[in-house]
Amino acid sequence: MGVLRRRTRRGQGDVHDDPLDAAQERRVRAVLALGGVPQADLPDGVQQVRLRLLERAARGAEAPRDVSAWAAVVASNLAMDWHRAKRRQERLGERLAALRQSEHPSGEDTSLLSLAVARGLDELPDAQRQVLVLRFYADLPVRGIAEELGVPEGTVKSRLHTAVRALRARLHEDEVV
Repeated sequence: MGVLRRRTRRGQGDVHDDPLDAAQERRVRAVLALGGVPQADLPDGVQQVRLRLLERAARGAEAPRDVSAWAAVVASNLAMDWHRAKRRQERLGERLAALRQSEHPSGEDTSLLSLAVARGLDELPDAQRQVLVLRFYADLPVRGIAEELGVPEGTVKSRLHTAVRALRARLHEDEVV
């Protein structure tokens, strides 16, 4: 934040003025806190809002009419993103805990399977690998993947189907499964 808050002496303006004034920063912190973001993560949230304002200016986009309202909306979206990420992490933790409870093959078998899956993923076309990783490793729903990639849900489903089939064939070919 030191770079953003640099000021020159005797009231001269500086190119590096902070895009958020103190009142706007307090409002952003309040929106994040009310949105359930932990106190420890509030500074990062404020910095994200600043960054988005700076990126917007760097793109040459027109400044928001009401920076305070715009920053509050961005902060609210960040709070929702924080909760989504937290839920994803919790689901992943639950899935990992369930896997630990079930019977596992020996460590050597697990290592061979992991290596074979990694090789299989490397051989997939980029678009197929991307949807497979987003679906099964990042645990995103098909609709979420489609929205993030800007493609129809049917395209995501098709890529997933083709990728799973190719990966399964590779694992059978290597006699791993």
